[in-house]
Amino acid sequence: MSQNKYIYLSLLSLGLVIFAVALQQVGYQGVSFLPCPLCILQRVGYFGIAIFCALAACFNPLRKIFHALAALSAAYGLSLAGHQVWLLSHPESSCGIDPLETWINQFQLAKGLPWLFKADGLCSAKLPAILGLQVPEWSLFWFTFFLLILVVTFFKKSSK
Repeated sequence: MSQNKYIYLSLLSLGLVIFAVALQQVGYQGVSFLPCPLCILQRVGYFGIAIFCALAACFNPLRKIFHALAALSAAYGLSLAGHQVWLLSHPESSCGIDPLETWINQFQLAKGLPWLFKADGLCSAKLPAILGLQVPEWSLFWFTFFLLILVVTFFKKSSK
């Protein structure tokens, strides 16, 4: 994959986190989208994709390693988004206050950047749909997109 494509994937991934923070801070249709623990962990997956793709663009000798780490970040996010979509369809599985929330909010990142990493919402909360899909469903779509691109391009020979 070319350096530019890594940069595009990195910027797209960061853009999705920026959009999530905007939904959290500004809201949509009068509703504030407070991030749940799974949302925060998905942000970590998006940041992993962004960082590893940026590193793959910058360090050609280690490109395959960073490419693989970006793919692992996408797979990690995909599994979290899939679990959250499952929770949306099975709200009785949610126990209300999630113990994962307490654990996540103990991290220094959550304390230092609460607007980005503090979990406040419920994983099974139904919020207004955006273009017909819930935010976890969009996240499932985007992580699938990233994973497919990264897996398919991992095995292609780089063109020089």
